[in-house]
Amino acid sequence: NNRRRRNQSKMISIFFENFSMALSSVLSNKTRSLLTALGIIIGVFSVTLMGTLISGLDRSFEGSMSMLGRDILYISRFEWFGDQEWWEVRNRPRMRIEYVNKIKNKSRYALAVAPVMQRGAELSLKENNIRTEIFGTNIDYIKTISADIKEGRFFSNSDDRKGRRVAVVGHGIKDAFFEEKNPIGEDIKIDGEKFRIIGVLEKQGKFLGLFSVDNQAIIPQGAYMRLFSRRGWTRLSVKVPEQKIVEAKDEIYSIMRQIRGLKPNQKDDFAINQTKAFEKQYNSMKIAIAGTGFFITMLSLVVGGIGIMNIMFVSVKERTREIGVRKAIGATKNMILSQFLMEAITICLAAGIIGLIFAYVTSLIINNFFPSTMPLGLSVLAVLMSIIVGVISGIIPSYKAANLDPIDSLRYE
Repeated sequence: NNRRRRNQSKMISIFFENFSMALSSVLSNKTRSLLTALGIIIGVFSVTLMGTLISGLDRSFEGSMSMLGRDILYISRFEWFGDQEWWEVRNRPRMRIEYVNKIKNKSRYALAVAPVMQRGAELSLKENNIRTEIFGTNIDYIKTISADIKEGRFFSNSDDRKGRRVAVVGHGIKDAFFEEKNPIGEDIKIDGEKFRIIGVLEKQGKFLGLFSVDNQAIIPQGAYMRLFSRRGWTRLSVKVPEQKIVEAKDEIYSIMRQIRGLKPNQKDDFAINQTKAFEKQYNSMKIAIAGTGFFITMLSLVVGGIGIMNIMFVSVKERTREIGVRKAIGATKNMILSQFLMEAITICLAAGIIGLIFAYVTSLIINNFFPSTMPLGLSVLAVLMSIIVGVISGIIPSYKAANLDPIDSLRYE
């Protein structure tokens, strides 16, 4: 046990001695070391920043899919993503309000069906105004969105039937016009028409980190059709059981073909969209980002590793006499090898830490405009990757140094 402890103590002592010598060598040639490590810095910066962006995108994407709802089917004239000819899609018949009751009566899976009529409008209060989107819909709409009512209430069947000028607004509208004041019961103008605020939605944030969904106003379909129906477009939102979404989609697809009066040989003139379309596109985009980042990272690390290997060969050449002296006073091959290997690892480790710092600072800046979070696991992986590159690029020069003949080394000028 005592011998084992002495051996462990000796190994620790040699490790710290080699690290001290390696650090001294790196610091004595700061410019050369920095230029040598530049490829590693770029590689670590690239892979870390790429991973940080993907992590932020994942978080933002999950939140955005929750906003859309994985148990909601969106029926409209247009596919969210597709290769249809624009002129063909544009000429499809519009969605109609009467489809709502037909789907409710025929579907076994539809838990809620809401017509959503949408258009841009100007909301104003005194001298303040905001250009945003308004939605005309029925009482089922609140069941098809992820946000709940934070203040006040949603409109009722009576409000809808009588076409009352009432509105439920997003949290962003409240902040813009009323700040800390309670907006319930206050009047606001939508394209010059006065509406009374009866409810405020809870805060939802940005969709895919790009645009806020809190700046919206929801009004009864009766009021919308009387005042704003000449412009805009309509879709249907259908809430179904999430565990039965495949069956529900097939059933509603069949119902829509019946409603549209399509014959078996006629093409669809509508689309049923769901979050899977976004997920497919997102996964393709994520693979492209990851592939590009991986290519840049590998290229930078290979170039950096070759640079470090080259500079280590130069270092061995410059310190041939020093190696001879160390061997003459009893240094073993393993000691020489570990000394130069430690120097290569130190350069790469320092480069990895510098690249990590740059990536972290950059992610903080990006986070002001786009969601960006640096995972701890990715940081550890980047440092380990730097060490591995140091080992790979330093092993051959270190082996060469360890096998130099001490007599020839002492004679080297």
